[in-house]
Amino acid sequence: MDAVTKPAEGTTPGDAHTYRMPLPRLSLTPDVSHGPLDGAWWPRCDALELELPALIGSLDPSVGTVTHVTVGTAAWPDAPQEVMAPGHVVEVVLTDLAAGAHAITLDCDTVGRWELLVIPPDEPAGAATRLLTAAAAPGNSLSAPRLLASVESGLDGQDTWESEGGPGLR
Repeated sequence: MDAVTKPAEGTTPGDAHTYRMPLPRLSLTPDVSHGPLDGAWWPRCDALELELPALIGSLDPSVGTVTHVTVGTAAWPDAPQEVMAPGHVVEVVLTDLAAGAHAITLDCDTVGRWELLVIPPDEPAGAATRLLTAAAAPGNSLSAPRLLASVESGLDGQDTWESEGGPGLR
């Protein structure tokens, strides 16, 4: 009797050796009027050559082609000079500026520049979720380092407002 092997549920027989990168953990500002950040990205590891293609591939094609990215040397010390993205090569520029330590700048050929907070891969899920939400909030006025510091110190927008006399527990 011949054994019949069935593909895993949700796959087709041709998918047996196909690997797809998981979708990036990304949150973008929903409108054009925004603050210093256009959203946040929570990579799964600190290997930019593994993480960047999924990030770029998840962006809406109408934003244009990402031509180069700028990242901080502190967060990405082993970043390559180029990364293969879907359909093209992206130049990687390293910066030592403090503002770039927790951010990635994506330069697109048609839309301009996107500035994203980079949440450290080992950030606890609760804090990372708050950062993803706060960085993409249309009213966010905090830079990447200030937003990270506010969450790490236990202050998010609600806590800050309550400490300044806003509504607390009733």
